[in-house]
Amino acid sequence: MTDHTAHDQDIRGARDMTVVVTGASGRTGRRVAGAARAAGLTVRAVSRARGFDWTDRSTWADVLRGADAAYLAHPTDIGSPAAAGAVGALAREAVGLGVRRLVLLSSRGEEQASPAEEALRASGADWTVVRAAWFAQNFSEGPLVDGLRHGELVFPAGEVREPFIDVRDIADVVVAALTAGDRYVGRDLEVSGPRLLTFREAVAEIAGATGGELVYVPVTAREYGESLAGFGVPPEEAEFLVELFGSLLDGRNAHLSDGVRQVLGREPRDFTDFAREAAAAGVWKA
Repeated sequence: MTDHTAHDQDIRGARDMTVVVTGASGRTGRRVAGAARAAGLTVRAVSRARGFDWTDRSTWADVLRGADAAYLAHPTDIGSPAAAGAVGALAREAVGLGVRRLVLLSSRGEEQASPAEEALRASGADWTVVRAAWFAQNFSEGPLVDGLRHGELVFPAGEVREPFIDVRDIADVVVAALTAGDRYVGRDLEVSGPRLLTFREAVAEIAGATGGELVYVPVTAREYGESLAGFGVPPEEAEFLVELFGSLLDGRNAHLSDGVRQVLGREPRDFTDFAREAAAAGVWKA
């Protein structure tokens, strides 16, 4: 039996599942909800605007009760000081309500994410951790987009190489993990794109897709933090991001992970295809 055949059988056997998808308006949650619906699962897509708040425990039980599984995407970085406590508390509440199958989105190579991952493991859940490389969609959604629309990306990544992953692949892996019975329970799945690119090369690919001129301007993590403060980012958040980027973008992630191929039986989507699709959708038009 091929991986692809096994994956198809898992999906057919899990169509009576109800899955809670946190962060359903975010980059990954939106795609996880869509992929789960496409697989025939019943989806409870929740967010702060839809009655669920990570910081308000009184909103948790109604969302979780009667579900079979949940996808957990913490709204701030998974390595932030608040993440471990929130992930652990939500996971324990889920298990207490009979929602044992939990998949957590984490970050590949991020040491600060370990406490949140450990909190999930200690909750009694049937857990899976999906550790993702840098999202390709970070260039098309979120704070980096505005700079690219005005011709440049200022970012503290130097010339480090990263295997940017399409978040649609993350979503497909999450749904596969949720629907595969015990196959991925108790496992860390590391996922990345199919090749390494520097941020300069990624910006050049976006420029090629848009037909415009784009410049990559590398700065230090400290300089980037100072610019964030100038844009009104709270000092403690800016300081956390300075520390995070200083470590995460030091070259430790300049390697490929084969989680997409292992779980889905296919190669991950390529950055060039992402850039062409986003450009065709007008994402980077000023």
